[in-house]
Amino acid sequence: MRYDLNLLPIFVALMEERSVTRAAERMGMTQPALSNALARLRLMLQDQLFIRERYGIQPTPIALELAPAIAEALARLDDAVLGQQEFDPATAERLLTIAPNGYVEFVLVPAVVARLQRAAPGIKLRLTPYGNDLAETGVVSGTTALVLGRVIDPPDNLVVQHVMDEGLACVVRADHPQVGDRITREQFEGMKHVNIVPPGRMRAGLFQALAQQQLKRDVAISVTNFFAVAEMVAVTDYCATLPALICRRLAHDPRLKVLEAPVDLGTFPVEMAWHVRYRHDPAHRWLRTLISEVAAAL
Repeated sequence: MRYDLNLLPIFVALMEERSVTRAAERMGMTQPALSNALARLRLMLQDQLFIRERYGIQPTPIALELAPAIAEALARLDDAVLGQQEFDPATAERLLTIAPNGYVEFVLVPAVVARLQRAAPGIKLRLTPYGNDLAETGVVSGTTALVLGRVIDPPDNLVVQHVMDEGLACVVRADHPQVGDRITREQFEGMKHVNIVPPGRMRAGLFQALAQQQLKRDVAISVTNFFAVAEMVAVTDYCATLPALICRRLAHDPRLKVLEAPVDLGTFPVEMAWHVRYRHDPAHRWLRTLISEVAAAL
C-alpha cells in the first residue's frame, strides 16, 4: 500500500490543535482543504481518527495509539533534512516567534536583540506572552520557536533546557526611614509589600520560598510589570522582593536601594523549551546557543 506522507503533518496538527480551524491556520490551508485531507487520512489509516465534539475534535483510541509513532517519524525526517542545511546568521532572513515571561523579557531579551543586531541583522524576533499555559504560547504546536521562563510539566513533544539560576533580593526607597543597609526579618514582616501579577510561575516560586522560610509578607498592592514596581517603591515605604538581575538594574536608580533578603530564599531556574521538530533546525539551534551565551554572560 502506498502512503501519502503529506497527510502526516496534518494528522499531527489535528492531534495537537484539537480543532480543524486552528489546524488549517497552522498548515496554511483552507478549512475545506483540510477537511478533504482528513477524509483521505481516514481512508489511509482505516479509522475515523477524530470525532467532532461541541468544543472541537477528540482523537479516537487508534489516533492516540498512532500519534507518538507518527510524530517521532516526522521529527526524525526533519532531523535528517534540516541537519544538512547550511545556516549563515550574517545573511539569513527569518522571523522567529519566542515567548518569554515578564522576567526574561526585562532581563534577557534586550541583550539577545543587541547580539542579533550585530551578528544576524536579518533575523527578526516577534514576542508573544508566556503566562501559565504552554499551549497558548504556540510552542506545543510548533508555531512558536521557544518559550523562556519556568517550564513545568511539559508535554512529551517539547525539549527543555536549563538556561540559568536566579536569586532574589529586596528593594526599598533610598531614604527609607526604618531600613538602613540591611533589612531584618522583623522589618520585612512588619512592612507593606509590592507584588507582581499576573502570578505565573515566578510568583509560585517566590511564595514557596517564603513559605519554606516561614517568612510572612503583607502585600499592599499588586502591579503588572517590573517598571511599575520601581515607581511604586520609590514613592512609598513599601518593599519589593524581586529577581537579583532585576534588582541589579534598579540599583542604578538613585531613588532606590537593593538589599539582601533577610533570609536565604534560594534560587529559581530559568529554562527554555522548544518543539522536538526544531531540535536540529540550524537557525533555531543558533538562536538557542546565542540565548545560552547571553544568559551565561549575565
